[in-house]
Amino acid sequence: MANAQKKEPAKLLRHAVLFKFKDTSSPEDIKKVEEAFKALPTQIKEIADFEWGTNNSPENLNQGFTHLFFVSFKSEKDREVYLPHPAHKAFVGVLGPHLDKVLVLDYWASK
Repeated sequence: MANAQKKEPAKLLRHAVLFKFKDTSSPEDIKKVEEAFKALPTQIKEIADFEWGTNNSPENLNQGFTHLFFVSFKSEKDREVYLPHPAHKAFVGVLGPHLDKVLVLDYWASK
């Protein structure tokens, strides 16, 4: 039997975003930010994949960052559409009043 060749999955450009919210932001405020970010994949077709979660690490090394969002793109061009997109800018408007710190890293995923 001949060996079947495995097709290498397409690499994705990951846009990892971590948020630390202001102490004055209520759970309701934070929920509004979550909902606004979760809506972006339905508004921006260039988003290839999206996932998010809240910190539950027992190591206590998160430096106050509680939320992590992964936005994936098939190309740098798709990311270039996303960043200035009106829906992304509207999301930043929802986020802004509640944001204490943000950390963003973009990388090409490798397996």
